[in-house]
Amino acid sequence: MLEILRALPSLIRQWVTPNIRAYLDSRQPTIWVLSLFVGLSVAGAAICFRLLIGVAQLYWLGDTTEQVLTVARYTPWYMILAGPLLGGVVVGIMITRFLPARRTAGVADVIEARAMTGRRLGLREGIIGSLTTAFSLGAGASAGREGPVIHLGATLASAVGHRFSLPGWSHRTLLAAGVASAISASFNAPIAGVLFAHEVILGHYAMRAFVPIVISSSVGAIVSRAWFGDTASFIVPQYQITSYFEFPAFVLLGVTCAFVAVMFQFVLFAADFLARRSPVPIWALPIGGGLIVGLMGIAFPQILGVGYETTDLALWGQLPLALMMTLIVMKTLATAITLAARFGGGIFSPALYLGAMTGGAFGIIAASVFPEMASSQALYSILGMGAVAGAVLGAPISTTVIVFELTGGYALSIALLLTVAIAHGITQALHGHSYFQWQLEMRGLFVKDGPHRSVLRNVRVMDFMKLPGDDAEPEFLDPDLTTPTLKPTDTLEAALRTFDSGGHTRLPVVSDAETGKIVGWAEQVEALSHFNRRLIAASEEEHR
Repeated sequence: MLEILRALPSLIRQWVTPNIRAYLDSRQPTIWVLSLFVGLSVAGAAICFRLLIGVAQLYWLGDTTEQVLTVARYTPWYMILAGPLLGGVVVGIMITRFLPARRTAGVADVIEARAMTGRRLGLREGIIGSLTTAFSLGAGASAGREGPVIHLGATLASAVGHRFSLPGWSHRTLLAAGVASAISASFNAPIAGVLFAHEVILGHYAMRAFVPIVISSSVGAIVSRAWFGDTASFIVPQYQITSYFEFPAFVLLGVTCAFVAVMFQFVLFAADFLARRSPVPIWALPIGGGLIVGLMGIAFPQILGVGYETTDLALWGQLPLALMMTLIVMKTLATAITLAARFGGGIFSPALYLGAMTGGAFGIIAASVFPEMASSQALYSILGMGAVAGAVLGAPISTTVIVFELTGGYALSIALLLTVAIAHGITQALHGHSYFQWQLEMRGLFVKDGPHRSVLRNVRVMDFMKLPGDDAEPEFLDPDLTTPTLKPTDTLEAALRTFDSGGHTRLPVVSDAETGKIVGWAEQVEALSHFNRRLIAASEEEHR
């Protein structure tokens, strides 16, 4: 026994030392500290973003409050029209002069930056895009504030991460940490921020990424609560599930929410399709869109801005059935026009809005059919919020937790999980995409197909081709030969197909087919080896 005790320190040292060495070699202490800094900076930026929205409202509402509906009811109709219209003039100038992509960015751009390893989000474009979006929402554009804040957080995290020589996985982790802090600070939802960063941005739940993301999300929540107070985004009335026999109604609500989510996405796609093919110049699109949204806002001021006040009214059962049914259609059209017209904004808040209206309307109908069994309208509105948002975002887990934290309603967990799952499953069966996946596939990026597809389409021939030596004589193609060639910018997928179609093992790489100068050589074995290394690295990142 004495010998065992004497040997115990040595055994512990042998066990612990390799783990500590691996921990230090992977630069995790640095990443933890950086995640703390990212959380602080993103939280500050998110607070400033919300304040800027209020400042932008002054010129047409004369108030900085988030209670847009209350103030709009006492605002002259011509000012309601002037808000989005003049906002469109400013947005048109901003996107044409200062944003090369001629649009503001959002969550899909963050996912693209994560999928395309090494791509950096431009800090200048991120800040200008955030200012444009803040003015858009302050002008009454019918969209959400979560997507722009997420992009701003990821942009700040990307700027911080690229100032240090860190492993590739750490840049993606810091990107997700910035997103987590943005959600946490915007919605006072730190748990949801952690889950959203893993589920939507990273696409996996690696243990190595968990601590930095939690640190950043926690800091975001602390700073936000210190500034705005420790309150949920929505004030929810008392509710309870009346009977377990009501669960079939929750399933039917999930089906209904799935159709609303699919309809919402198709209208967004159709509006974007029409706007892209419109002869109207880019700078004029926001003006036309602002005019339409302003006219709609005169009749239905409930659609203006982020819409949290109207969502609250639905939760409290203060909206009649006919109005909620109408607002489902009007908010869908207003958001589609807003985004297609190049106003800045996201789709999370509109999805919550539509879910609350759908659930509230469903609850009224259910109560009229089964008055003894139906629960309160607030319960159905909360369930609808989670179901529509989860289906649109393609993030059922994090959306469920977001609804918990936004409403403070944890007692309905079984009903909410069931409703969200049904809505998500049917949406995938009917549509097969989330809104973000559709945006990425429009750009040729298929993240849902797995890492192998991303590697095949993102890796270029220049990444694995062999360059000639410094003292080598220039080589040129033989004009009498018909050997196929590759370009440095060709994708790995195109290169492998070229190798396979002709049975070649080695091909020349030329930058200009006319001059025929060979800038390097691509070998099939090296292309396959590079492909395998990238897949192994992706698998290791997901499981460490």
